[in-house]
Amino acid sequence: MKEKAIRSEGKKRRYVGSAAGFAAGYLVLLIAVFLIIVCNDPHGWIPFVKEHYANLIFIAVSVFFLVAIVYCYYFFEDRQVLLKVSNTVLVFTLFLFSAVLCYVFGRFVSVYARPFALFALLGTFLLNRKNAIFLNFIFSMFLFIIDMYTNMYAGLSAGTGGSAELTADVFATLMIGFASGTLAVFLSERIKNRIGLLATGVVIALPTCLVVLLLKLPALAGAGWASYLEPLGWRALGSIVSSVLALAAMPLFEVMFNRLTSFRLRELTSSNAPLLDKLKREAPGTFNHSLIVAQLAESCALAVGENAELARAAAYYHDVGKLKQPDCFTENQSGYNVHDELTPELSADIIRSHATEGYDLLAKAHLPRIIADVAREHHGTLPIKYFYDKATRLSGEEADIRDFSYYGPTPRSKISAIIMIADAAEAATRAMKSRAPADVERTVRAIIEERMDLGQFADCDVTMKELTTIKETLVDALSGVHHHRVEYPAIRFNRDKKAVEKKDKE
Repeated sequence: MKEKAIRSEGKKRRYVGSAAGFAAGYLVLLIAVFLIIVCNDPHGWIPFVKEHYANLIFIAVSVFFLVAIVYCYYFFEDRQVLLKVSNTVLVFTLFLFSAVLCYVFGRFVSVYARPFALFALLGTFLLNRKNAIFLNFIFSMFLFIIDMYTNMYAGLSAGTGGSAELTADVFATLMIGFASGTLAVFLSERIKNRIGLLATGVVIALPTCLVVLLLKLPALAGAGWASYLEPLGWRALGSIVSSVLALAAMPLFEVMFNRLTSFRLRELTSSNAPLLDKLKREAPGTFNHSLIVAQLAESCALAVGENAELARAAAYYHDVGKLKQPDCFTENQSGYNVHDELTPELSADIIRSHATEGYDLLAKAHLPRIIADVAREHHGTLPIKYFYDKATRLSGEEADIRDFSYYGPTPRSKISAIIMIADAAEAATRAMKSRAPADVERTVRAIIEERMDLGQFADCDVTMKELTTIKETLVDALSGVHHHRVEYPAIRFNRDKKAVEKKDKE
């Protein structure tokens, strides 16, 4: 109860912190909007503010409502986002980064060359599809406010007098921004490589060019073909530039905010990744075990609707802590077992330390937090049975189970729970003599039930239905991975392609 109260109090503080972060983000956006608008007035900002203070107040209120809507959306729909300050900073950084680039392209190139889809593309990969669609609409409204007043004040400064009429270009901002951004979200969701991201810009250009053509058609009636092609050319360029800028900015945002995108996950799971290459060279048994666990975890994640690529990446690194003392783990030993010369207590300390050492190693290498968390959580607080039993037999009395248990914490995500089960299931079935589906099912079921009894899934939101799905998926996969083969005859062929029995050659 006390622990839950502490967690609840911690969450309240984080919500207060996120509200303060949104307030700070609002001030930053407001300053950026004012600077953008004032930059369009040649007479300086002091006369500008005195003459148009009422409109500036309206802008401040409008931007405040947009920011408040974003906060309410996250508070009621995805409250977990507000628990991390970095998420708030990321959202406002994307707003500011995309708005400034759109302004620069609009002012110095063409209003149609602006990278409207940039925000949506970055949002899709750095956040998720649902958030990207909603935030893209808010961003389109944000650009509409900027456009409306920059165009109006530009007209006033040119001597038109009175209130300048809103042109089709201003309304095009809202329509093109929303349409291109939404289309970009749906097109980029399944992109797995950077070339595909570039191709998305080309596809986005087609419908948005049609929107521009329809908006400009009345104004261009009777004009030459060049007048039609110019805005279309700029709009096509703007769509492609959106993809190029997203491609260039993605690694920067990935590092700054420690975000996982499909691109980064593929880089982390490459056999040339530094830690995996080291694991392959110094602990080959652990590396091969991790490969199989990764396949199992990926299948289970797909079955329960989790991020399969993340599950595979986390499984690759879940035992990386064994690099500290690889020879102390069975899969890396070849005959000699160092634990034969150690006390059970010392052996247990070595074995259970690989979880925390893996976390430290991954954190030091600046890998994503969730992957490091899986390395620390994949054994939870489970007992190390072998050395507990050995200590009990040697001492003649029951040992303290706390001295032979992992440090924890227990899994706090479905990915951690999946890898906990897959890791144990792979090791258990590898040692089985019979790997018939019924025997594998019995083993996997026992593993899951034991972890439930020990409260290992209390801190993650995995359901009984999902655990059943995970069990069935593992049984199907392990029955195939550890299948039996027919015994090959001891025969080889010579150069004349004649069969020669091995015993004859010997």
